[in-house]
Amino acid sequence: MELRIELDLGGGGVNVPLLVCFAAFVITFLVTRTITRMIRAGKGPFHDNVSEGGMHIHHAVPGIILLTAGAFIAVGTSGSGSGWVTVAALLVGVGTSLVLYEFALILHLQDVYWADEGRISVEMVSLAMACLGLAVVGLTPFDLRGLEGGVEGVIVLLLVVLAIVWLIVVSIMKGKYKLALFGAFIPLCALVAAIRLARPESRWAKRHYGPEKLARAKARTAWYDEHFGPATAWVSDFVAGRPSEPDPSA
Repeated sequence: MELRIELDLGGGGVNVPLLVCFAAFVITFLVTRTITRMIRAGKGPFHDNVSEGGMHIHHAVPGIILLTAGAFIAVGTSGSGSGWVTVAALLVGVGTSLVLYEFALILHLQDVYWADEGRISVEMVSLAMACLGLAVVGLTPFDLRGLEGGVEGVIVLLLVVLAIVWLIVVSIMKGKYKLALFGAFIPLCALVAAIRLARPESRWAKRHYGPEKLARAKARTAWYDEHFGPATAWVSDFVAGRPSEPDPSA
């Protein structure tokens, strides 16, 4: 007997597996982060979880297992209405959240959990969460379904896609990584990032900016850090925790 799950809201179909994946991703991150903060503060039932001896199994280990299992189930399941697809979505959501939770550790190949470099894990989770949320509400990368026609339509479609990709690449070179990622879903974000001054440490600034324009970029970055830096730092400390260890050596 095959289990099928269908949901219809307001006359429009809802992608149940994607919704389950998103919910699992968010809940896993919130629960994991709460437990980790409690361990750091020495509170709750997990206050003595960390010890000096023995093997410490990071979140990425069960995350990889769950993510792999979910991927195999999804590949081996036929039909989007099958209940196994929803199970796979659940495993992928939980597994991906746990893996991205340890993104900084995987990137540096050392424990930078409570260093400033460790914040990149929370940033990656936040970006993935935002992109999943956009996909859940119906925004998909390069959604150009409104374009129709023969050869002319194909040419227009190709030009639009190339323009969006070019804006995303420029945004990345300018150091606007978050806007570049959102630009795949909302091209206006990539357009704004591509037009604005690059961050002074970005590849774009080093290659294309002279002394005068580089000074403007540094002044713009300093102004942003002065006006919005404390607020963003407070939010980052609240979510990721205040860094208490030095960054790893290069």
